[in-house]
Amino acid sequence: MTEDQGNQGGRKEEFKLDGGQVVDKIKELIRQGNIRRITLKNEEGKVLMEIPLTLGLVGVALLPIFAAVGAVAAIVTRMTIVVEKVE
Repeated sequence: MTEDQGNQGGRKEEFKLDGGQVVDKIKELIRQGNIRRITLKNEEGKVLMEIPLTLGLVGVALLPIFAAVGAVAAIVTRMTIVVEKVE
């Protein structure tokens, strides 16, 4: 995990995970709250998916996001999750 200070009143954290761990980590991060955006990158740093999160996004609204993340994670063996948090 790496942490960066963002220049927009927030911070960024990076997590390097195997594909099978990605959905569980994203669920954990969303439960923690204060997340503005989640970006999924492959090993080469190419952005595969960006997920903007709003404060009211909970429960059933997250199911399509988890399904999409699971599909991407199934085809990529190693990913980086970049999380932008609100301070």
